[in-house]
Amino acid sequence: MRSLKRIYGRGALLAITGLALVALAVALSACGSKSSGSTGPAADTIVGAGSTFAEPLYSKWASDYQGVAGVKLNYQAVGSSAGIAAIEAKTVDFGATDAPLSAADLQSNGLVQFPTMIGGAVPVLNVSGIASGELKLDGLTLADIFLGKITTWNDPAIAKLNPGMSLPSTAINVVHRSDGSGTSWMFTSYLSAVSPTWKSQVGANTTPSWPVGTGAKGSSGVAALVQQIDGSIGYVEYTYAQQNGMSTAQLKNADGMFVKPSLSAFAAAATMATWQPSEGFALPLVNEPGPTSWPITGASYVLMQKDQQDAARAGMALKFFDWAYTNGAQTANSLNYVPIPVKVYKVVEKVWEQQITVSGTAVWPQ
Repeated sequence: MRSLKRIYGRGALLAITGLALVALAVALSACGSKSSGSTGPAADTIVGAGSTFAEPLYSKWASDYQGVAGVKLNYQAVGSSAGIAAIEAKTVDFGATDAPLSAADLQSNGLVQFPTMIGGAVPVLNVSGIASGELKLDGLTLADIFLGKITTWNDPAIAKLNPGMSLPSTAINVVHRSDGSGTSWMFTSYLSAVSPTWKSQVGANTTPSWPVGTGAKGSSGVAALVQQIDGSIGYVEYTYAQQNGMSTAQLKNADGMFVKPSLSAFAAAATMATWQPSEGFALPLVNEPGPTSWPITGASYVLMQKDQQDAARAGMALKFFDWAYTNGAQTANSLNYVPIPVKVYKVVEKVWEQQITVSGTAVWPQ
């Protein structure tokens, strides 16, 4: 399990805890099985775990798909690190991560990786007197806030970016993820791209050693804590900010333009994306060029075992994602995710056909 050691680091215990929760969920889903002697998940239930970034979309897709196909999705939003642990332990049908594994890690762990959508991570804040979308930040200033170098909202560095704005002297309270998180990986990848100090002192990681701040579990936990603490700033997937009515900040992008988070800004960042199946479609999308690009953008990925034990279960999971690709784009857009382009998911399904097998026989197409 080389990828676990590489990704988790000091967060291994968090991943193991998440894995235990996934195992419990699988056991509970077995209660719905028509076979009283079954100890695995129900025959009409797909089991997945991982990314909280993707959870709003997977939940809506699951509800829509159940109405169409009568198949349920039991998805546990336990964080990307726990999702990787669960698929490597073979306790779920698929894992979900926003921190893609390398081609070497996929090979060594016998996994297939493919993207399901693109979204954006956004700074969220709770500062009296500052309306949503009003505050402007650049990458260096955001990094210095999370490094603990900027400690009040009226700091000269923030004031310089917001001339004429009345900024309070309120102390800045940093909120970050406490669990292994692909959203954290995306956020710290951006900070590493724009701040040499952040890159050398902290770096990009799913479980970084945060210099300051209070940790919360999951995007929902970060959102809740930011809403509770005056003067706070954190980061979540954009849909969480929208659903919770949270204030967001503008960010200065690679072209020097201040932009607000939006579906069009995420799509602009993905315009020049080149998806390589040989690399597991892994694609960094932070600090992308373009005057309207949102700088903290990334894809969410699904992981499945190449060597499957049950063709029916593997096929059931692949049918769900095939349906999502072909029928779920409008839902993705409504939740401010960018759908995967048709030409890309056609390549993804070719990878399924070539790499996901039972005893050497292809599972897809069915």
